[in-house]
Amino acid sequence: MNPVWWKSTEAMVAAILVVAMVLIGLVNPAFWSLENLFSLARSNVVIGIMALGVLIVMISGGIDVSFPAFAVAAMYLVVRAMVDFGWSGVVLPFLAATLIGAALGLVNAALVYKLRMIPLIVTLGTAAIVRGMLNGFVGTSNVNINKYPKSLIAFGDTDLITLTNAKGGTYGLPATVLVYLGLALVVYLILSRTMIGRSVYAYGASAESAKRVGFRTGRTLIFVYVSAGALAGFAGLLQSSMIWMANPRDFVGWELDVIAAVVLGGASIFGGRGSVIGTMLGVFMVVMIKNSLILMGIGTTWQRVVVGLMLIVAVALTALRDRKALA
Repeated sequence: MNPVWWKSTEAMVAAILVVAMVLIGLVNPAFWSLENLFSLARSNVVIGIMALGVLIVMISGGIDVSFPAFAVAAMYLVVRAMVDFGWSGVVLPFLAATLIGAALGLVNAALVYKLRMIPLIVTLGTAAIVRGMLNGFVGTSNVNINKYPKSLIAFGDTDLITLTNAKGGTYGLPATVLVYLGLALVVYLILSRTMIGRSVYAYGASAESAKRVGFRTGRTLIFVYVSAGALAGFAGLLQSSMIWMANPRDFVGWELDVIAAVVLGGASIFGGRGSVIGTMLGVFMVVMIKNSLILMGIGTTWQRVVVGLMLIVAVALTALRDRKALA
């Protein structure tokens, strides 16, 4: 065991998280209710899956703000196809959404690698194009619960545990939490135990050095952006199945929450550093703080202010840490 494990970024984030949970619980004891904790777990799922994709991109030294657009495109195209053509089931729709996201991610990879374009500019552009084409060619009408595919409703409504509250209503721990944990494990194993995972860290630390030691940087970038797109597409349909609606204007503004969570979890904005555990802790922190603000009756506008401040502070601390490491 590493004797200085407690000095790691993950340990520090976990310690801050525990202190924050204790303080929030003292201010509002309702925070510790099972119903609220189950709600927190549910809220972690989709943002957490998206954050795993953004983590991979940030480790490579890039940035991706196109994932919300890819998520909504994959989700809406699949749901509309299911409604219009009478498709059912769960496996094929999720596979289709994942493949759509992966194909869009491949476009990002091609532009970044072949044209040597800045990832932020590329992903801003592809996000705008995808949203515009989706609304222009497919439509802007919502698919509500009365038309929404029953197979997806059943999947999104499955609970691992179902309980009854004091008012007679039911609440539960969604089975989608297991999907999130499973994907997190897969990403962790790929990043830590495979050559392509090592190449992502190497590319983020120094693209030229990675190329010199034999890593195929083109393949690395394809893996990075295709993975981010695939996870976004999957997460988009998962979110839709959990809320029983397909809105082609969904996921607007999710970039802030997701990127803030990844940076809070210790990922470096300069690349070469980041972990799945840290990202999951960062996601939980962002979701928990937003949840606590809701419990205190603070509006959405001020929630965005708080998350924005968290992002700025996290980026500043990350920059200071990386500069000290280089000193």
